[in-house]
Amino acid sequence: MSATLGTLLHELQPDWKIVAFERLSDVAQESSNPWNNAGTGHAALCELNYMPQGDGPLDPAKAVSINEQFQQSRQFWSSLVNKRVLDEPSTFINATPHMTFVQGEKDVAYLKDRYEVLKKQPLFAGIEYSEDSRVINKWAPLLMQKRRKGEPFAATRVPAGTDVDFGALTHQLFDHLSSSGVELRTNHEVRDLKKQKDGSWDVSYRRVLGRTPGKVNAKFVFVGAGGWALKLLQRSGIPEIKGYGVFPIGGQFLKTSNPAVVSQHKAKVYSQASVGAPPMSVPHLDTRVVDGEASLLFGPFATFSPKFLKHGSMLDIVTQVRPHNLWPMLRVAFANPDLITYLVSELVKNHAKKVDSLRTFVPTAKDEDWSLIDAGQRAQVMKKDAKKGGVLQFGTEVISSADGSISGLLGASPGASTAVPIMLNLLKTCFPEQYAGWEPTLRELIPTYGQNLNENEAVAQKSMTSTAATLGIAK
Repeated sequence: MSATLGTLLHELQPDWKIVAFERLSDVAQESSNPWNNAGTGHAALCELNYMPQGDGPLDPAKAVSINEQFQQSRQFWSSLVNKRVLDEPSTFINATPHMTFVQGEKDVAYLKDRYEVLKKQPLFAGIEYSEDSRVINKWAPLLMQKRRKGEPFAATRVPAGTDVDFGALTHQLFDHLSSSGVELRTNHEVRDLKKQKDGSWDVSYRRVLGRTPGKVNAKFVFVGAGGWALKLLQRSGIPEIKGYGVFPIGGQFLKTSNPAVVSQHKAKVYSQASVGAPPMSVPHLDTRVVDGEASLLFGPFATFSPKFLKHGSMLDIVTQVRPHNLWPMLRVAFANPDLITYLVSELVKNHAKKVDSLRTFVPTAKDEDWSLIDAGQRAQVMKKDAKKGGVLQFGTEVISSADGSISGLLGASPGASTAVPIMLNLLKTCFPEQYAGWEPTLRELIPTYGQNLNENEAVAQKSMTSTAATLGIAK
């Protein structure tokens, strides 16, 4: 998020001075690190939680919206490749089909209904559906080995899916910014934010090495600190952050780099979430390409830590509490017993039990082929609600002050995949006087800026074909 915002601002207003602070020794070591996330280019091609089953007809609106947003990110990345801001595309993005696999009559019927709705949407052109084991075996052989006869199952597949190394992407964006006059200060921890009478902000920091304090003054501040964004926004004192809290959920993945296993699966395959599980915990079996090497991940399995970041403090969950957010957080706890039950059940699973869960996807999985890796911490948003007192929100949310002088981002998935449209909305909110003058440049960076792709099939196909060619992800 911070790398995207910095890049947009530098392209739109190259005369502005930008300074980025990072408390660790390098950027992209938390949620953007490739092993701390699943690398899914979230376009709602395979994620069922963007189009849940309800009482009435299936509504594709949210799935279409997520896809629209990802197309903006694709266009922006393509422009940066053409401008040589980004390196060879295969260093950060690779073509990987997106699939959904379900079992049982109820879920099979739902998936077929979902397919019938989505195949009519231009942004989902090319989606395929099958209940034939021979077809699914061609798509993803590991899924079909030693399946029981008569077991109802179905799958959808979109060949145009992607696997994204957001760590590499973040590094490349910051490398370009650093070489273009933007100052990146690593090993600098921001400690406090205080608004001045002229509307600017004093940003107080401390060097991690030597603990020397310092301060800079800024007309605009973006808090892209992952789970710590809440703590810094609370210190800023802006009223817009009142009523917000976060609940940290960690994760683990099973990983294999065994060539004999990896070679049999090239796809990201999502399924239905367990009862009580948050959307970010939907089980999926993913091809990952990091530093040119392919591997497979399965998970995530929820873990718990009171830290808001992997490199956070054990006191994070306590020090966030304020009089204004205590009641919303308590209401969330009372209203989500299924989530607590789910977390407890996940915490008691050992390695063998986790491989057992994998066998619902890969019946032939062997314990010795898979090892556990720790993923990143996700800070799920809790906020006040007029009717319920407090709600647990999944997704991303931008908090901005009334005068637009400070803004921060809370939440998780789809996050990085939709960073470009999220940051465009932030720019419109925080820089209303400049935004109209920036639009010509934005149209150069994002050719379909301001258009609804899904309402114009010809424009949608032209855009997707063009970005696929530039990014090297064409079929």
